[in-house]
Amino acid sequence: MVMNNEDIRTIIGIIGNVISFFLFISPAPTIWRIFKNKSVEEFLPDPYIACVMNCLLWIFYGMPFNHPDSTLVVTINATGLVLELIYLTSFLIYGKNSHRKKIIAWLAIELVGLGAIAGLDLGFFHTHASRSNFVGIFCVVFGIIMYGSPLTIMWKVIRTKSVEYMPFPLSLAAFLNGCCWTTYALLKFDLFILIANGTGAVLGLTQLILYACFWRTTPRKNERPPSEVQLQNV
Repeated sequence: MVMNNEDIRTIIGIIGNVISFFLFISPAPTIWRIFKNKSVEEFLPDPYIACVMNCLLWIFYGMPFNHPDSTLVVTINATGLVLELIYLTSFLIYGKNSHRKKIIAWLAIELVGLGAIAGLDLGFFHTHASRSNFVGIFCVVFGIIMYGSPLTIMWKVIRTKSVEYMPFPLSLAAFLNGCCWTTYALLKFDLFILIANGTGAVLGLTQLILYACFWRTTPRKNERPPSEVQLQNV
């Protein structure tokens, strides 16, 4: 049996969902550490706050009235949204008052922002193409922000010549995730998924190169769970 492009795209999308799930679950050791120690220590909620908006936008982008045949995009980002909210709960419980105020304020802003985007989308655009283009622009912006979030850690790796805070499995998953969803976007051309995840693939590859350059100079003693920065998938 010969598979057509749509069949191949579906298979790659499923693989992308699996890899994306590992990306979303990657902060679990950090969150477990917070619950175990009943303290957020020096960890910040910022990446998780940003990822909530990223997931919300991609879920809305994949709705049938915006971009039909995007079930796989919706399912993985819905899963990611649930996980990010769980992560933020740990900061609400064990964080400082400043953390709580920041989380509540930004979540409110994100909901208002999504409502405004949805209102404009449904009120002024009346075709799948026009709606996909409008929402897709916001998805790309937030997708690039999410994929670009490890840049500070990458700079720290170069400065300290240590990959302690850039775990290899997370970097590898980011690269594979970007490659999978880039291929998915090319099989049935989707410019917005392509731009966001093409950027992710390049940044993931950069992390792997840095890991290869500096893993030998990383201190092996007194190691502790890394402070991971959360990425987005699609």
